[in-house]
Amino acid sequence: MRLAAEAALADAGAPALRERLHSVGVADSFSWGTADPAALLAVELGLSPAETVYTHTSGTSPVELLADAASRIRRGELDATLLAGGEAVKALLAGRYGGGPKQPEGTAPTRMLGVDREPLHPAEAAAQLRLPLGFYPLFENAIRAAAGRDLPAHVDRLGRLWARFADVARHNPHAAVTDPPGARDIVTVGPHNRMAALPYRKLLTANIFVDQAAALLLCSAATAESAGIPRENWVFVHATAGADDHWFVSERPRLDRSPAIAAATSAALRHAGLGIGDIGHLDLYSCFPSAVQVAATELGLSDADLADPARPPTVTGGLTFAGGPGSNYVTHALATLVGRLRGTRGEYGLATAVGWFLTKHAAVVLAADPPTEPYAHHQVSAEVAALPRRAVVTGATGPATVETYTVLHDRSGEPERGIVLATLPDGAWTAASSEHPETIAGLLDRDPLGAKIELGTDAGFSIGTSPS
Repeated sequence: MRLAAEAALADAGAPALRERLHSVGVADSFSWGTADPAALLAVELGLSPAETVYTHTSGTSPVELLADAASRIRRGELDATLLAGGEAVKALLAGRYGGGPKQPEGTAPTRMLGVDREPLHPAEAAAQLRLPLGFYPLFENAIRAAAGRDLPAHVDRLGRLWARFADVARHNPHAAVTDPPGARDIVTVGPHNRMAALPYRKLLTANIFVDQAAALLLCSAATAESAGIPRENWVFVHATAGADDHWFVSERPRLDRSPAIAAATSAALRHAGLGIGDIGHLDLYSCFPSAVQVAATELGLSDADLADPARPPTVTGGLTFAGGPGSNYVTHALATLVGRLRGTRGEYGLATAVGWFLTKHAAVVLAADPPTEPYAHHQVSAEVAALPRRAVVTGATGPATVETYTVLHDRSGEPERGIVLATLPDGAWTAASSEHPETIAGLLDRDPLGAKIELGTDAGFSIGTSPS
């Protein structure tokens, strides 16, 4: 983080700006378990900020930091701020990093941003649905079900989509994977690409095993001018927006759609006076392919749009190939967009962010041209919260119908647990899981979408192995 921040300060070309950095904000760090990392970063940089800011865990953290700082600058409460984040998971696992310096008990930042709330419905927890790797394949198979696509055809589509990200990473000097594979290798199961959670192979998942940091400098135009930052280096934040989908996945009526992504991106683009066709540089949050596809649907982007060589769906290469540094990925996307947009006229960039299980969403619009409307942040969760939601039953037994599913695999690539979201006869949803070999085989040996299952006690279920 110190190196990234020093690079940002040097890039600004304005030593006087350092004295006006009265706020330092840091995105949640998985690999640095301390209460106020911004304070220690400030000491390393020789800064004396009036405040430090930290965030709760979420892929939307960089946008929350940016929106908070931009709003305060707009109100005249702040001149300039440094925003940063970093992870050293790869070094931590290799024994080259001990978790970073710690702070005394009772240490706290000036302010905390974001929401810290239990992400699981009791029915999901009972079915051992706890991690992103369990939830995102459920979205993926829901997307496949809505499209009426069989599993081999859908996997082939995922390979082509992820190859677009790999192509961009190949030209990113900061990417974690310097020689990414092509479409066929991305979906071919093998010793270095095990099955992780059907239909996701390892190369279709976020790569948190990285040592990466990024930093942004944000200030008012007046501060930039007085500090001597060259005008050709300016990039404006036109708008930010945020929204949450129904907090619990199993309450959402459709898992192939996201009203919150639609609301947040629409609000940001509308404020900037733009449509998606005006955006020349995209970075769609890419923890898993389902996140990209759902965002594309809500933005009105077709498969042909995603394949357009003139506008890839990422500027970095995404969380698999560029790297997925915990909550801080979007800082990398924003820093990359700044480099793309500098010195341009009439070009715009859009970055999206995701937290938890397609739960929290955010969007940012950037451009080198100054905005026609003053910057604003739009929090539009209320309009999403008013939408219908599913009833969810914990401890359901008896017949049900599979709406979506996955099979989790262990680190050797062997199947270990089947998970389903299923509809009960009265239309309510429930979640169930099973480690029984015959039930797992029933999910793997045929396409179980729409299949009848029997729910048992302890959130278990059974399904036959005969073809549907």
